[in-house]
Amino acid sequence: METNQKRVHRAWAMYDWANSAYNLVITSTIFPAYYLAVTTIKGEDGTILSDKVNFFGAEITNSVLFDYALAAAYLLIAILSPILSSIADYKGNKKSFMRLFCYIGAISCCGLFFFTGKTVELGVVLASIAAAGYYGSLVFYNSFLPEIATEEQRDKLSAQGFSYGYIGSVILQLICFVFVLSPGTFGIDEGIASRLSFLLVGIWWFGFAQIPLSRLPQGKPLEQHPEHNIFSNGFHELRKVWGQMKQLHVLRTYLLAFFLYSMGVQTVMLAATIFGAKELKLETGQLIMTILIIQLVAIAGAFIMSKLSEKFGNLKVLLFVVLIWIGVCIAAYYTTTAMEFYIIATIVGLVMGGIQSLSRSTYSKLMPVTKDTTSFFSFYDVTEKIAIVIGMFSFGFIESVTGSMRNSIIALITFFALGTIVLYLAIIKAKKEHLQSTVI
Repeated sequence: METNQKRVHRAWAMYDWANSAYNLVITSTIFPAYYLAVTTIKGEDGTILSDKVNFFGAEITNSVLFDYALAAAYLLIAILSPILSSIADYKGNKKSFMRLFCYIGAISCCGLFFFTGKTVELGVVLASIAAAGYYGSLVFYNSFLPEIATEEQRDKLSAQGFSYGYIGSVILQLICFVFVLSPGTFGIDEGIASRLSFLLVGIWWFGFAQIPLSRLPQGKPLEQHPEHNIFSNGFHELRKVWGQMKQLHVLRTYLLAFFLYSMGVQTVMLAATIFGAKELKLETGQLIMTILIIQLVAIAGAFIMSKLSEKFGNLKVLLFVVLIWIGVCIAAYYTTTAMEFYIIATIVGLVMGGIQSLSRSTYSKLMPVTKDTTSFFSFYDVTEKIAIVIGMFSFGFIESVTGSMRNSIIALITFFALGTIVLYLAIIKAKKEHLQSTVI
């Protein structure tokens, strides 16, 4: 199809609008706060008497269970997505896979309406399935980027997608905010208000996803190999892409750097609300306000990083952003007040939107011209998922051993530091291979 069609670009960006409500309400604000509320026993003075939950017969700290459940969901996607992506490239039906995971995620969010303190297993399982649906659909969504935009347009389009996502998610968050902070106005209690928010996320995600699902191009099947079945053909495509990857030295080095700093970025995003609630004793309203600050600032952050990359090059800007993340983690370790948390949240917002949009577009620029876009992007997405698995597991494990989430931050600083070193190596290799200045 013809690239750089504005109508298609807007439709593609609308999927970020649709699914980012999940990322904000379910992973970052209302769900974590509600989850802690229904799994924590407090005394009359607010002191935590117990934060243990029974999960299929095993007793475990609620926040640790939250970290492990998300890690398990991402591990599942990391295993499945390369196989499904290569099949999607071979059959030319990646939009069908995107639709499947989208619907799985949206329906699971709707199911969270039935999550109460008496149905902890149901809530955790559905939250994990929703996470798998969200990240599973992104594998196929991201792979459209190099197909619908030329190289010089990808930074801008990637930033547009994240900006749409931040705007859309904030709109739904504000709607949910009204229910959660003033449930009596609607004749419901706070618990039902939170559960209603989960239902609204599923409906929002499902409904707005129809725009990209109707307008994005249909894929074209690759050359068929009748001597193999659909699964063996999938692995055939995967092996072919891996063979190409081994020759792309800058791309492989960049993927390693992306893996290392993603362990930090994604864990911060997923664990920030739990950290604020348990370590800083912030109320639900304060937590939601913090995440709203992050989302609003991130809109500007995505476009600022896009503009900076035009002037200084993607890899150099990413290196600068990762250094800021190290400073953020160090500051978070010493944070003790709500105001300090708000200040850090503002900085996180600026670098969060930028590092996500720029990471995606940088990968698309380093990719070769190929019809195997989904298979290539599956390596990107698997790298991110495994990073989340290790990051979340490390965060939960260190807390379970030391009894403090603050100690887990030290691991994040290490991840970012290693990512900085490898990004610098990627810049050196890119210069040796004389890549375009917009990449370096």
